[in-house]
Amino acid sequence: ELRHRASPWQRNLGYPLAMLGLLALTGISVLIVCFHVLELLLDDAAMPRGIQDASLGQVSFSIFGSFGAALQVILIFYLMVSSVVGFYSSPLFTRLLPERQDTPLTKIIGNCVSLLVLSSALPVFSRTLGITRFDLLGDFGRFNWLGNFYIVFLYNMGFAGLTTLCLVKRVSWAVQAELIRAFGEDG
Repeated sequence: ELRHRASPWQRNLGYPLAMLGLLALTGISVLIVCFHVLELLLDDAAMPRGIQDASLGQVSFSIFGSFGAALQVILIFYLMVSSVVGFYSSPLFTRLLPERQDTPLTKIIGNCVSLLVLSSALPVFSRTLGITRFDLLGDFGRFNWLGNFYIVFLYNMGFAGLTTLCLVKRVSWAVQAELIRAFGEDG
């Protein structure tokens, strides 16, 4: 219904640009994680432990300077939004989704707790994937398991593999549906 009410500009330009942006952000995330996996295999310094004696502003946290730092911020925001969307899309938590002007207090508290857990896990998530090396003033690199190569390596491989699988599945299904629709109308 929303697609039919959308203007032609939104349907023909807005939605495809949004989809391309989401595909680009997902692809960049997977590429960064793949490079991080290679770094893990080649250099022990790529482990997401805490940074010692690195004062803010004296050490660059990105090899691409300001552009890399801006890209890291965009990717972390994208991971945050996709985590929340994925959380509320899972069958277990769809009942927790708030309803407009009809949300009980227990559901509001459940949403607050869920968002607090997701936001607390985001810095560790982004450090473990190698998206950023910034500690976010919480020194999240002190977790003992962040020094375990196998856990970090498997976490990165799982993220890259599952994200690529979802991306290929979603894109191939969309292309297949468009081909069926195009050939179905002509035949």
